[in-house]
Amino acid sequence: QVQLVESGGGLVQAGGSLSLSCAASGRTDVARVMAWFRQVPGKERDLVAAINWNGGVVYYVDAVKGRFTISRDNAKNTIHLQMNNLKPDDTANYLCAEQRMNYGVYATSPGAYDYWGQGTQVTVSS
Repeated sequence: QVQLVESGGGLVQAGGSLSLSCAASGRTDVARVMAWFRQVPGKERDLVAAINWNGGVVYYVDAVKGRFTISRDNAKNTIHLQMNNLKPDDTANYLCAEQRMNYGVYATSPGAYDYWGQGTQVTVSS
């Protein structure tokens, strides 16, 4: 069973930066598509960014293009999300996720992902 643990959230002023990390354990075969979702209370989880197994293909939702960068280090079983020029609308619980089946980075539905972390809170003040 794959376990995902996020870290790096916190409180930052608008225009600031944060870096999130997600450590994976329990994987017994090749790395798969991983992603960052975000969720605010009362709303569904929305895909923020996704990355394929070797980092060669990435996807970003329009709202974060040019500000967020997703990356992975397979040797350390981690993915990262560098978030720059943060806005109050970026405030959410950020969750790391991994696909069990290889639907690809353009599969935006949370249903495409089988493994989830607990999330890390990001709060951006205006």
